[in-house]
Amino acid sequence: MAHIVILGAGIGGMPMAYELKPLLRAGDSITVVSNTATFHFVPSNPWVAVNWRARDAVEFEAAPYLEKKGIAFDGAGAKRLHPERNQVELGDGRLLDYDFLVIATGPKLAFDEIEGLGPTGYTQSVCHVDHAVAAGRAWEQFVAAPGPVVVGAAQGASCFGPAYEFAFIMDTDLRRRKIRDRVPMTYVTPEPYIGHLGLSGVGDSKTMLESAMRERHIKWICNAKILKVEDGKMQIAEHDENGLLKKQHELPFAYSMVLPAFKGIDAVFGIEGLTNPRGFILIDAHQRNPRFTNIYAVGVCVAIPPVEVTPVPTGAPKTGYMIESMVTATAHNIHAELMGREPDATATWNAICLADFGDSGIAFVALPQIPPRNVSWFAEGKWVHLAKVAFEKYFIRKMKKGTSEPIYEKYVLKALGILKLKGK
Repeated sequence: MAHIVILGAGIGGMPMAYELKPLLRAGDSITVVSNTATFHFVPSNPWVAVNWRARDAVEFEAAPYLEKKGIAFDGAGAKRLHPERNQVELGDGRLLDYDFLVIATGPKLAFDEIEGLGPTGYTQSVCHVDHAVAAGRAWEQFVAAPGPVVVGAAQGASCFGPAYEFAFIMDTDLRRRKIRDRVPMTYVTPEPYIGHLGLSGVGDSKTMLESAMRERHIKWICNAKILKVEDGKMQIAEHDENGLLKKQHELPFAYSMVLPAFKGIDAVFGIEGLTNPRGFILIDAHQRNPRFTNIYAVGVCVAIPPVEVTPVPTGAPKTGYMIESMVTATAHNIHAELMGREPDATATWNAICLADFGDSGIAFVALPQIPPRNVSWFAEGKWVHLAKVAFEKYFIRKMKKGTSEPIYEKYVLKALGILKLKGK
């Protein structure tokens, strides 16, 4: 009988375990390995960072819910993968054997690539609930003595939605407190233009996001490379469309949140044939590593080339719907192998995103994510905010229930009123 190990208990790992479990044979087993005992709903972190959500509203212990479904959980984390002998070395030194491995760890946050960046430096983060809680404490100190805000993403970043979200959520919170007039805001990004999103834009994203930022008096610097962050000061190099230095900026700030670039986690970094130079997992069309064919990968840890070359490096995002599609394909492919067949399921890699603005929001659909596309749609409205709030509750409830149904497929497409786009 087969033992399947899943590395990661996040938005990729938990659904992976739930979708795979009903497809196993009698006697097959799953173990989820994580370096934290809890699941937390990452898209809620911007709300946690302005104290609109408490930590316990978006986080819960993973083991009890997995175990209800007959899925083992190990919170020791992965120290090093040894694919040549089908073993994971755990954080406490134990070795865990596997027949199949699914890597769903998410990324390592590369704060160290820029001096002074990150929670141990001078900027906040919404990439993890620990960071968001710390950002919330800093936010309360900031609103008591407001000043300039710098928000955005560092060069090489591949996840821009939360940066836009947090800029607009901060704006909404400051207006509610009636102190927005005391807070100059600047958005810095390696994107070549506002609304690029690492996707070469989606629909009218450039015009609509620029308009939203003008309406809220948020200035921006594109093609921006962060050189260094000091206490209350950020050094920015702005480049032109050819990648040549255009202007240097020294931006003062009393509060800053910057999304970092991502890398692969230490447990897999540098394993020849498994990862690319950044440590992301190499996969074929069936989510399977070409060299170690009993290893699959889903989510942010997967190697995907940038949609296009940009003057300052940007990466391609992995949105929730794309991750769900990877999970479903992987579950069916492992099932096929268990039944003696070759894997044949492929992920759609479509992008569907709800981005909250605090009192409004934007939604975009890119089918497929990489252009040219069959569908490219972008819209703004209060309904997006309401839909994301509802989706948060729905997703967390389903993770506790242990459903194997595709959540984005059932809920988000329905919420957007575009079920007719399914399969296109």
